[in-house]
Amino acid sequence: MVLTKGRILTGHRPTGPRHIGHLVGTLEQWGKMQDDYECYFLIADLHVLTTDFEHPGRIQSNITDVMVDWLASGLDPAKATFVRQSALMEHAQLSLLFGMLTTVARLERVPTYKEQIQQLKLNPSLGLLTYPVLQSADILIYKANLVPVGEDQLPHIELTREIARRFNTQYGETFPEPEGLLTKTARLPGTDNRTMHNSYGNTIRLGDTSEETTKKVMSMYTDPTRLRATDPGTVEGNPVFEYHEVFNPNTDEVEDFKTRYRQGKVGDVEVKRRLAEALNDYLAPLRARRVELQKDAGYVVKVLDEGTERARPLVQATLREAMEKMGLR
Repeated sequence: MVLTKGRILTGHRPTGPRHIGHLVGTLEQWGKMQDDYECYFLIADLHVLTTDFEHPGRIQSNITDVMVDWLASGLDPAKATFVRQSALMEHAQLSLLFGMLTTVARLERVPTYKEQIQQLKLNPSLGLLTYPVLQSADILIYKANLVPVGEDQLPHIELTREIARRFNTQYGETFPEPEGLLTKTARLPGTDNRTMHNSYGNTIRLGDTSEETTKKVMSMYTDPTRLRATDPGTVEGNPVFEYHEVFNPNTDEVEDFKTRYRQGKVGDVEVKRRLAEALNDYLAPLRARRVELQKDAGYVVKVLDEGTERARPLVQATLREAMEKMGLR
């Protein structure tokens, strides 16, 4: 297959409905890439098992939820290919081959390995240790040369490059060394000012109603040292103002709020109410699309199934080439 434009592989683990952090951190960027790149969007369901193998009943509904949120966010099956990882076992087979080229010591140095063990209090499995190898296989089986990622994922891209380089050196030129493409929007904090994460209960989901969104905004963390509306407040590190900068298109209003907040001339309630209005306006078109998509679950599943089948010849060819070069065919 001749590649006429850059090829992208990226995706999400189906761990539950997407939230506004996913929207501005990845989905909006992916949507803009569809016209300029050959895009493969991966539902990485095998990766879910690395941190949660105890709740298999959640996976199918989570996959549907993620697909609904993706399509509602503007990802277009006419422009991109949607793939279910576990339906193409070539991903796992190539990961096994790459595991022969990767040392345990190298994997133990991946920063997210220790971070996940500590944050999620895990007794690490072999699957968690080799997660980055499977991720490398996910990327290289498509011979992708660009991978949109957050800064925390750059070590994984570097490992992917190392694996591609080692394979090419040992067996001949086969895989590109992909580049990480950093997201342009800084990671949004959660409503409690921690990292936004479904397990923390600090997200605003794309499927939340306007009432639910308003309630969450009104309970958001602000400046904890500010006891009265007349006290000077801190804007920096205050998630309410970070959200205003992203979701409120009236930049003059945002700057006015910042000035008055620092001077103790506006209260948290007023600033939050206006943020809730701006955020609900921003999300309204997406939510309307979500409602329509939820009425036709068959269509959502069809999009994923058809994309997976469209990707099958490519991943089969890549695995066959790798196996031939490694003397297995």
